[in-house]
Amino acid sequence: MTELATLAGGCFWCLEAVFERLKGVERVVSGYIGGKLPDPDYTLVCSGTSGHAEAVQISFDPGVISYRTLLELFFAFHDPTTLNRQGPDVGTQYRSAIFTHSAAQKAEAEAVIRELTADATFDAPILTEVTPAPTFYPGEGYHQQYYQRNQWQPYCMAVISPKVSKLRSAYASLLR
Repeated sequence: MTELATLAGGCFWCLEAVFERLKGVERVVSGYIGGKLPDPDYTLVCSGTSGHAEAVQISFDPGVISYRTLLELFFAFHDPTTLNRQGPDVGTQYRSAIFTHSAAQKAEAEAVIRELTADATFDAPILTEVTPAPTFYPGEGYHQQYYQRNQWQPYCMAVISPKVSKLRSAYASLLR
C-alpha cells in the first residue's frame, strides 16, 4: 500500500531531485502547502503573502523505503536550523516543515527531531515545524521533474547538482 510524505525544506526542485531517485518512491510532486489561500500559483507563493511553503509530496511504498528513512534524508539535504530560509532562498515559502498524514507520522517526525537534537547533529536548534497536512496543491507543470529537464540551468548546476552528487556517494544503496 502506498503512503504519502509531504515535506518542505526550501526550493521544491532540490527536494524533488533527491527523492525521485530513491527505491520505493513511486512519485514526487512539487507543489504548495500550509497557506490560507486556495489554488495558489508560483507567483503568489513567491510573493511570500500566501502562507504556503514550497513542498514535495512523495508517494512511497513503506515496504521498500520507510517514512523514517525519508525523514532522515530530508534532514540530510536541507538546513533545518534556519528560519524561513535555505541558502539564497528567503521567505516563509522556504521554511522547513513536515506535514504529517497520520498520528504515526507525527510521532515518527517528532522522534527523529528529538534524536537529531540529542545527537547534536546540527550546530543550532532544529526549527522544522511538524503539523498535520492540509490541502496540497500541485505546482505548475513546468516545476515537475525540473532538475531532470534543466540540469544545465545555472541554479541547478550550483545548488541541485551537489545534492544529487551527495546522494549518489553517501546513499547509493537507496538509489534505483
